[in-house]
Amino acid sequence: MRAPVGIRIRRQRMDRGISQAGLARMVGISSSYLNLIENSKRDVGGALLLRIAEHLQLDIDSLSGDQEQKTLQNVQEMLNDPVLQGLDFGHTDFRDLLARFPEVAQALIRLHRMGAEAMAEVEAFTNRFASDPLLGQMLHEVLNRLTGMRSSAEIIARVEDLSETDRHRFTAAINREAQELSTTMRGLVGYFDRATIKRRTISPVRQVEDAFIAANNHFPELEDLADELRAAIPGEFGETALAACLERRFGVRCQRRPETPGGPPPAPAGPAQDGVLWLRASAPLATRVFRMCRHIAELAAPELLDRTCAALEPASDEARQLMRGALSSYVAGAMMMPYARISATAAEHRHDIDLLSHIHGASFEQVAHRLVTLRRPGAEGVPFGFLRADPSGRLTKRFPLPGLSLPGGGHGCLLWPIYHTTPAGGVIRQIAEFPNGARFLMIAKSVPKRISTWAEQPLVFSVMLACDIHHADRTVYGQGLNLSDTGTQLAVGPSCQLCIRQNCSHRQEDAPA
Repeated sequence: MRAPVGIRIRRQRMDRGISQAGLARMVGISSSYLNLIENSKRDVGGALLLRIAEHLQLDIDSLSGDQEQKTLQNVQEMLNDPVLQGLDFGHTDFRDLLARFPEVAQALIRLHRMGAEAMAEVEAFTNRFASDPLLGQMLHEVLNRLTGMRSSAEIIARVEDLSETDRHRFTAAINREAQELSTTMRGLVGYFDRATIKRRTISPVRQVEDAFIAANNHFPELEDLADELRAAIPGEFGETALAACLERRFGVRCQRRPETPGGPPPAPAGPAQDGVLWLRASAPLATRVFRMCRHIAELAAPELLDRTCAALEPASDEARQLMRGALSSYVAGAMMMPYARISATAAEHRHDIDLLSHIHGASFEQVAHRLVTLRRPGAEGVPFGFLRADPSGRLTKRFPLPGLSLPGGGHGCLLWPIYHTTPAGGVIRQIAEFPNGARFLMIAKSVPKRISTWAEQPLVFSVMLACDIHHADRTVYGQGLNLSDTGTQLAVGPSCQLCIRQNCSHRQEDAPA
């Protein structure tokens, strides 16, 4: 599904008082072709998009369509919610809604999330409501407000000839009900024991993911910090030099804690305790180096980490702690694999992740995650999407791409290669087509998180990278594949609950109506 950047081009052209014929003449195309672009009937990119952005004095990023595509995916996820089944609202309809009224689309997404989270809390309170008439009354008020919000949202979505005045009136009604609902929910939660049940506006992990996605998973200041910290490590970069740096600069010693049946618990993954950074004896070398780098970043630049974290606007203490830890990990990955070097070696070896792991002394997962961060303007790498699944198949980390529909949590499509890896196997690959027509090259591999010992069960995750089929020939994993042969691709979806493919033989949940 195309992101509706044509509407943005038309708006900016009209705001600057430029006629359609005038802009077409400036960028060297016909008026009819520009008309098709502005009505989202033709894709636009490359040199033509650059010329349009230049003459309209727009940042090229604002015309990339990435933000619109992410919003489209969020709206698609919202409309596939079973609560909204039965609404006859096609892809073209909500694409046009987003293009013409982006604020309304964002409001609907926020309200849907608020409603979903409110209903999850209500389910947790069911037993208490059964014995408390006051709480039952408050629940009734919540449901009435949700019903009002839904009714107004359906009118906005379904009435095509709704006037602008009426649209603003219904949007205002939704916002008013949302504010009153928020007040009611705060009172409802305050009625409970906050020590056992506390309200969250969004899951902390999801909030961290969304914040990193909004930042395009690239932080220039942290890249500079990583270069400075690495340059300050004397001698050959590695475990010995990092341990010496920690002890010399910060008075922190690194020690490995043995793991034996009946022995002390595994080393904590947090900061140093009493001047000692404990490392698991079963942790691979790359993991130990990563933890040392992360700890150096936390000790050397706490103010920068705090400032960057604050800019991402965490909504809770738990989200802030997770976000700050993720930023420290970002610096650690950048220290192990400096931008210029990993960018050059990745291009030279066509993104062979196993080979890059050997070159940089990093794990497969560390390299895969680092490739996703190569977003420096003017020196971008292949745009990859990233997924990680735990042994149960639950998605524990994600970074989507425009057109790559990924669920916010839970499990993904059973046909993805991430669900077909084996601990002893290598990289597997797949050409996948999503219901929106987007085609991706997907690769996946099982990766151990630590060396298996007698004292613990093996811990193995699966990691998957995906890139648009147009970039597949820049990787070793596209070698030998006929990328233009649509007969070799596999029809997949985001997840059973979100997939519109009605006749998939692998479906485990009912399809949306």
